[in-house]
Parts: sequence; structure tokens; C-alpha cells
Amino acid sequence: MNATLTFATAGRVLRQLSHDPRSIVLMLVAPSLLVGLFAWLFSEQEGVFNIYGGPILGLFPFIVMFLITSITTLRERRSGTLERLMTTPIGKADFIVGYGLAFGLMATLQATITVTFAVWVCGLDVKGEVWQLGLVAIVDAILGTALGLLASAFARTEFQAVQFMPLIVFPQILLGGLFMPRDQMPEALYTISKFLPLSYAIDTINAVTAGDDGWEVWGPLLVVVAFAVGALILASLTLRRRTP
Repeated sequence: MNATLTFATAGRVLRQLSHDPRSIVLMLVAPSLLVGLFAWLFSEQEGVFNIYGGPILGLFPFIVMFLITSITTLRERRSGTLERLMTTPIGKADFIVGYGLAFGLMATLQATITVTFAVWVCGLDVKGEVWQLGLVAIVDAILGTALGLLASAFARTEFQAVQFMPLIVFPQILLGGLFMPRDQMPEALYTISKFLPLSYAIDTINAVTAGDDGWEVWGPLLVVVAFAVGALILASLTLRRRTP
């Protein structure tokens, strides 16, 4: 992997995004709007937002970054841009990591805006450090980016990329511990949840909002980071020049 080519790829992606205001709004504004809608919906039920608001902070950025990344990467391949890039010295790892850096920067901005909005506008009660909550939101968004890059390798159209959501995203929402504590699930479902990265992301967020520290926070977060790195490696290995 060539660092110069990797950063050049990241710069190209950011320049493209700068000319696509709709994608920027979707990435930076949509998660905050969804969090605000959720807080408003349960504003009359005391304590509900404090219970579910934390996990929602990890969920919405994850979903948005998955969609944006998978569709954008697939469009690069379908348009022939990737095939032309591969005739240059750029490698698959440079392309994937460059995309990861660019969308990782957007994920950082997104998480900062969303956490700030949730805590200081919507009134989310965080007993732990707010910066830890922001860090978890950033890692969750990067996880969505990594899985989006991986999913794009197996899709032929934008519609097929969206169809990966029921396979990759929805099971993690259902089994991640958002609706029911994982240790109260049937044994088979609890076992499956151990292999889903969003489960550990929600565990980390719950630990931060509850005021826990140490391994309760950093242990699950490291698992999420490992999943994200693994997804990026698999994405670089499965990346195709173009879609048949």
C-alpha cells in the first residue's frame, strides 16, 4: 500500500462529496434529525429517551454510513472509474483505505454533530464522559463505512446494495441489545449476537451512558474496531474492477 496514493484517493473522494450537497446533508444532518424525532416522540414519557437514546446514537450513523458508502463505491465501479484507476499504480488496498479515510472523516464530523445535538439539545443524560460517547459513535459510523465497502463488492446495482440491509444491518438491530438485553434472549439468539459487531457497539454505549469505565467501555469498543478492520481487509480482497 502506497501512502501517497491512499491519501490522494481520500482527497478525490472528499472533492467529489463537496459537489454532492445531498449526500453531505444525509451524512451530517440526517442522524441528528432522526435522534431529535426520536426524542420528541417520547418527550412525554420520562426516561425513555435516556434508555434508548444512547444506542440510537450508534445505530443511525451506522446505517447512514453503510448506505452512502456502499452506493457510492458501487457507482465508482459501474461508471468505470475504478477500472480506469486500476490501470494506474493505485492498488486495491489504496482504494479501500482511501475511501475509508475519507468517509471516516465524514463519520467523525457526523458523530460530533449528532452527539452534541443529542446531549445539549435533546437532553440525553450521560453519566460517563461525553467524549467517550462521541468516540463510540465515530467508531460505529466507521464500522458502517467498512461494511458498506464490503457489501458493495457483491452488489451489481444500487438497489442490490440497499437489499443488503436486511442481511447485514437488520439482524444487528434486532439482536444487538437495543430492544432486549442480550443476556435475556433465547440461547441460540444470544450466541448469534456474539458474532454481530453492533452488539458490542451498543454494549459500549450503554456502559458510557451508565457511567462505567475501564474494560466495560474499552473491551467491547476494541471488538468493534477489530470488526471494522476485518471488513476493510475483506473489502480490499473482494474488490472488483467493474460490475458485469
